[in-house]
Amino acid sequence: MLVNFDKANAEFWNELCGSTFAQYLGIRDHSEASLQRFDSAYMALYPYLFERVSLTELADKRVLEVGLGYGTLGQKIAKAAAAYVGMDIAEMPVRMIRHRLAMAGVPGMAVRGSMLECPFPAESFDGFVSIGCFHHTGDVARCIDEAYRILKPGGTAYIMVYNRFSYRQWLQWPRETIGALLDETGLRKRTAKRSSEEQRRAYDASTDGEAAPETVFLSIGQLRRMLRRYSWVTFEKENCTDLAISRLCFIPRKTLLPSLGKTLGLDIYIRARK
Repeated sequence: MLVNFDKANAEFWNELCGSTFAQYLGIRDHSEASLQRFDSAYMALYPYLFERVSLTELADKRVLEVGLGYGTLGQKIAKAAAAYVGMDIAEMPVRMIRHRLAMAGVPGMAVRGSMLECPFPAESFDGFVSIGCFHHTGDVARCIDEAYRILKPGGTAYIMVYNRFSYRQWLQWPRETIGALLDETGLRKRTAKRSSEEQRRAYDASTDGEAAPETVFLSIGQLRRMLRRYSWVTFEKENCTDLAISRLCFIPRKTLLPSLGKTLGLDIYIRARK
């Protein structure tokens, strides 16, 4: 049975996604200088982001972004697009992107809303972007279908979700990951099991250490089935952490991004054409 997590997500994500990172950076306000410092550090952390979300392809297009967080990506999309609309289930991310756009003098708008019931008409956007959002909603397939509905023919969706078979899943939760593989290959009857609080906290936690209300992890096979209505789809894996194999063997994230990140990475980036 699917559960609507909108209320819980609206409360949890009212603390901006990225707040723990901002705290680590020593950022205490939302001044222009502080946001620029956050953005520089964020882009250094995710150097591949604009290989996976093409600002060139979104240029001069009408674009909807869902899941706004600290607004780094949204501000850059708004600057490139002909018309930008941001949407989030929580109030504070909406306020943040409005603040950014006003401060930068960039046109655009942001509204509260749920991707489970996307409030925009069919075929109203040329581009759609949602990075790290769908896996928290409780119904990824429905979100994907709603993105398809609001895209114009030929429009492109850029989506990121968490990888069900990443190296982290194999190392930290091997039993659950083997079970997921058996489900995937049809070697056992599929079982719907919610991710544990430990798993959810490992990926998304508030500054107080509270785990996100809902997080699902997806395989490319699952996603391919959900995206079958799109005319073509590509998948790319990205992202990893530092890896300590033993006391004497420590491999930094920067070294691993081009190898481990692209083979067993934490995230799956989707590019789908309607």
